Amino acid sequence: MLVSMKQLALQALDFALRPGVSYADVRVIESRERELSTKNGRPGQVSSAESQGLGIRVLAEGCWGFAATDELTKAGVESAAKLAIEIARSSALAKKRDVALAPEEKHEAVWVSPCRIDPFSVSVEEQLGLLLAVDAELRRNPGITLAQTSMGFHRDRQVFVSSLGSVIDQTRTTSGAGFEALSFHEDEIQKRSYPNSFGGQHQLKGYELIQELALLEHAPRVAEQAVALHSADQCPEGRFDLILDGSQLGLQVHESIGHPIELDRVLGSEANYAGMSFLTLDKLNTLRYGSELVNAVCDARLEHGPGLGTFAFDDEGVSAQRADIIRAGQFVGYMTSRETAAAIGQTRSNGTMRATGWARLPLIRMTNVSLLPGEQTIEEVFGGVSKAIYMETNRSWSIDDKRYNFQFGCEIAWEIRDGQRVRMLKNPTYSGITTEFWNACSAVANRDHWVLWGVPNCGKGQPEQVIGTGHGASPARFHDIAIGAAYGG
Repeated sequence: MLVSMKQLALQALDFALRPGVSYADVRVIESRERELSTKNGRPGQVSSAESQGLGIRVLAEGCWGFAATDELTKAGVESAAKLAIEIARSSALAKKRDVALAPEEKHEAVWVSPCRIDPFSVSVEEQLGLLLAVDAELRRNPGITLAQTSMGFHRDRQVFVSSLGSVIDQTRTTSGAGFEALSFHEDEIQKRSYPNSFGGQHQLKGYELIQELALLEHAPRVAEQAVALHSADQCPEGRFDLILDGSQLGLQVHESIGHPIELDRVLGSEANYAGMSFLTLDKLNTLRYGSELVNAVCDARLEHGPGLGTFAFDDEGVSAQRADIIRAGQFVGYMTSRETAAAIGQTRSNGTMRATGWARLPLIRMTNVSLLPGEQTIEEVFGGVSKAIYMETNRSWSIDDKRYNFQFGCEIAWEIRDGQRVRMLKNPTYSGITTEFWNACSAVANRDHWVLWGVPNCGKGQPEQVIGTGHGASPARFHDIAIGAAYGG
């Protein structure tokens, strides 16, 4: 199969390299996925899918053309190549300037992500049995109205070839699972999730991740908290020191650091879906993004961790890299492609182009955008002030189309006095302005508490592409943050 995928890719490249084409690349992809879920003791979704196809990208007359096909015959591949060239030449009729690409080396590599237990070797019956056991454990608590669980696995094998001479074979396996307990009482619904909301935790791992999560062991605690929230006090409104757990802070990084640093948003080629960015080019190396404790990177290397944004090469054949984004509070970098790097005078892309599959054009996408761990112990984060509000697990998010003004809601909170939890709080929210919020960072927990979280459902582009991203974070404290109760009392 390795030879056939490679031959198919090289055949497509030959068809694409016609007179007038200055650059071409091809991605041949085989995908396999499995999704399972339960709802109140019954199977919900139990599905699997496989696909194979290729996408061809060409640069002709200074413009991009892209076409894809799952008709993997000589005629089908040749037709797709001709269409990609035709689209590029048609686009040239309206171009403002020629596309220029930052240089890149030729790469030849075979890379397979670490996967100790192949999730597709574990039977559907065993996987569904675990979910049903978790579901039943949640419903043992009489206050639980709705129990839901989910589990998902995905494997992509991609052969990339380009006119630079690159031939790259990559296989990535991702796994994820989680559950949620909802309790309805009077006119209020409370919810608790594990290990995170919106699908749980997802990483570049095999079935070993499911074992590590110990889903069944955490079910009683999660159900108990969901019910207890009905009797909890309403989160107070005002300005307080705020402590965020790592999973919520990961989403904060996603929305208020990850999206704004996508250089296509800054340059305006991505605007209709979720807006542009406040991080205009004049802010590079001049903006004080956060306090000196704030250090953020975009890192696709395996050394960073098993993230959904971890790979060996991006989808235009650029090797995985670590790029500083915020260094000691200073804004120092964007996520770039070969085209956008050249557009702002940089000599190389930092390798963030990805597509959801063979039928989509690669876009600048978050890899693992992470807040680096600090030097404080967890006791120092919680005990550094006399009073604070600690929030866990995202419930809702809202941010404007420049990624500047935001409001987040969490599932649960606690009032902290002198480092100790003194009471549970329900319906917590906080809001702010991106740069003011990060400049208010007053403590970041050390690596002992740092986790690389997975967001499996980041949307971008038209037609929409949903892709996984990674966000490392440890609990952190922020001074004088607007905290409210947007869900009502």
